Amino acid sequence: MVTGESGAVKPVIFAGPSIYGIEKGDLVWADLRPPAACGDILRACQSRVSRIGLVDGVFESCPSVWHKEILFALALGVEVFGAASMGALRAAECHRFGMQGVGIIFAQYLSGERIADADVAVLHAPPELAYQPLTVALVDVEATIARLSTLRLLAPSQEAALLNAAAELHFKRRTWARILDIASFDGLGRETMECNLRRHKVSQKTLDAKELIARLGQPEIARHTITASELNRTIYFDMLETTIAAQPPAGDLG
Repeated sequence: MVTGESGAVKPVIFAGPSIYGIEKGDLVWADLRPPAACGDILRACQSRVSRIGLVDGVFESCPSVWHKEILFALALGVEVFGAASMGALRAAECHRFGMQGVGIIFAQYLSGERIADADVAVLHAPPELAYQPLTVALVDVEATIARLSTLRLLAPSQEAALLNAAAELHFKRRTWARILDIASFDGLGRETMECNLRRHKVSQKTLDAKELIARLGQPEIARHTITASELNRTIYFDMLETTIAAQPPAGDLG
């Protein structure tokens, strides 16, 4: 359990690559934890936390956060927010049960405008290097291209070429350098594009993560969520809960 100066339990935020570059000193009021894996939401509930912000989560190296853990937290009366990456996905999926989604990416998944989980995925560095993104998410590519188009820095044909190039790359290989290669940007055109990217690049994931952080700092709002009596427990969830209960509580990274 991590508490603030007032003795109140700090809200828990699960985040990594989506908040790379954000000054961690601005988050001293929160219990900042790594991208969430299966069991981490359940573990956070052990500390009697009242608010959880899910931004980043793992999905390939180990099992992802279960929907059931989120429903369990909601049934306990915990406010659960999601944005940017895994948080946006889970918020769209658990919205009708009371999970609160934040930001543009969440809204896109909720409306069905966006459906692929891989659109928010990135390859990133280990915690020792602050989870620095090593590739670029498709959602951020699209946001950047939209910005450049609004600024009239891209011709329609260039916009289409960049979008197609980004879409065909696997998230582990999607970098701006490779996108420009596939879209046939070279010479002066490439130099101009690289300059524009440095000046106008957009990370919608980071913007949405910042919005979630701001929401966590606002007063709580009573909302209808799933209740304990409505939570359909399973033998697998009971086994996970028993496993987590036997482990030491998680601590603050920062």
